[in-house]
Amino acid sequence: MALDPTKHADWEIAEDSEQRMKPITEIAKKMGLNDDELLLHGHYIAKVDFKKVLKRFEGKPDGKYIDVTAITPTPLGEGKSTSTIGLTQGLGKRGKNVIAAIRQPSGGPTMNIKGSAAGGGLSQVIPLTPFSLGLTGDINAIMNAHNLAMVALTSRMQHEFNYNDEQLAKRKLKRLNIDPHNVEMKWIMDFCAQSLREIVIGMGGKSNGFMMKSGFAIAVSSEVMAILAVAKDLKDMRERMGRIVVAYSKDGAPVTTADLGVDGAMTAWMVEALNPNLLQTIEGQPVFVHAGPFANIAIGQSSIIADRVGLKLGDYVVTESGFAADIGFEKFWNLKCRMSGLKPHAAVVVATIRALKCHGGAPIPVPGKPMPTEYKGENVGWVEKGCENLIHHIKTVKKAGINPVVCINAFYTDTDNEIKAVRRLAESAGARVALSRHWEKGGDGALEFADAVIDACNEKNDFKFLYELSTPLRQRIELIAKEVYGADGVDYTPEAETKAKKMEADPDLAKMGVCMVKTHLSLTDNPNLKGVPKGWRLRIRDILTYKGAGFVVPVAGTITLMPGTSSDPAYRRVDVDVETGKVKGVF
Repeated sequence: MALDPTKHADWEIAEDSEQRMKPITEIAKKMGLNDDELLLHGHYIAKVDFKKVLKRFEGKPDGKYIDVTAITPTPLGEGKSTSTIGLTQGLGKRGKNVIAAIRQPSGGPTMNIKGSAAGGGLSQVIPLTPFSLGLTGDINAIMNAHNLAMVALTSRMQHEFNYNDEQLAKRKLKRLNIDPHNVEMKWIMDFCAQSLREIVIGMGGKSNGFMMKSGFAIAVSSEVMAILAVAKDLKDMRERMGRIVVAYSKDGAPVTTADLGVDGAMTAWMVEALNPNLLQTIEGQPVFVHAGPFANIAIGQSSIIADRVGLKLGDYVVTESGFAADIGFEKFWNLKCRMSGLKPHAAVVVATIRALKCHGGAPIPVPGKPMPTEYKGENVGWVEKGCENLIHHIKTVKKAGINPVVCINAFYTDTDNEIKAVRRLAESAGARVALSRHWEKGGDGALEFADAVIDACNEKNDFKFLYELSTPLRQRIELIAKEVYGADGVDYTPEAETKAKKMEADPDLAKMGVCMVKTHLSLTDNPNLKGVPKGWRLRIRDILTYKGAGFVVPVAGTITLMPGTSSDPAYRRVDVDVETGKVKGVF
């Protein structure tokens, strides 16, 4: 019998549940996988040879495709991963052949304030420790591939500085004339390290490299991670890898990984990472884990490959998009689905009473500090006011042609009156509503949720994109700002506007998708503005080029690609039992 989540930590529940895990070979066999399609990483984790699976099931119709998104979260998150796993368990309890597809957690939040992305309570992915601490090495491969490009760039700059054209030619190099003040990429690491956002490299003389400003971003924001999320196969990945823009020449021409001769070696690091990872829920349903989080600074989607494999093997695939519908769902809708050609049958908007109270006027929770006492008592007024944010996200999903299912991700502290208020207001906005207690009760607590999603999947929808790629770049940014965020318009810094005009004039860039970088804590670019703010304009301070992934990246507000570590990080509570080797404290 599973432990009580009201009395035990997530890691304790996971550790207890892992005593009853099924061998991954058993999970795979039930899915219909052959032995030669399974690449084992121990007894309970495997990679799946996607190429063999997709070839074998080429003519098989796809299953039902469900995306899970949410309202604007508090800094503590709203349980999207928990709800994704809870829905998967609920569908399993209803006898459905269901597969979840989620993103691999980053070491940054795992060791910081948000924790792992395994779900919570009785709706988790196991085994928790390897899932949270590197899994099969995909993020490590991304770091090596990405940083190899930076090694190639900086060494090339050093050689061009130290040698004349004749000496370069002897070394089979041509002068790229790289502008040290116009380098697109930074180094990456998979921790939240604010002190590395801006650095100077190459100090100590010319033998130590070319001295210049540089910096670090978090690993999952890398364009290599984005390519892993959207690549269709190895050939597609190889071609995309060569299009990555690392820097610009002094004449303004892009310098790519192919120009540096490093794209092939980068791809070599990524060959194994292209195969999705297979794990299981606490209740034994299969879970694909592939690509990374942070939809506020990256695409933040589970991979197209994992979803495609799942849709061939399962009757239902539950995939997850990062953060709220203005961020994760918008990118699922206008980027991922456009690139994959897949169309969702249903979309879920997860809401918690806690977050609705925050949007309705309650004090904003501070990570690492006790929850404000105001959240402990019933306050229907705050909940009703906060539902304005929920309704905004319902409308966003409806703009994609989908009638959403609102999942009230319930906790035992929520009151009946608060839950009734959410149900009434969400239904009046035209959404299906389901109360789910999967955190507390697992699949048994998610039956109403599962039934609502089954009904939604059987309903015909009119899925359509927000914009066409032929629409000029700044018009697309304005459409997202106005129609998804609720802004009155868009303002650009001079640098960002210059870049936008240049991109619109470049036929290779003009029709790429738009992958916005914006805070996840507000519909605006100001994380402190809750609810549905009015009378504001989105400020774009920069636009990056992810030519390999196939999109441009407008950066809004003050958000950075390298988060910071808090004063009370999770790593303080992570330790190892030296007798058994078991890790404790990961949540």
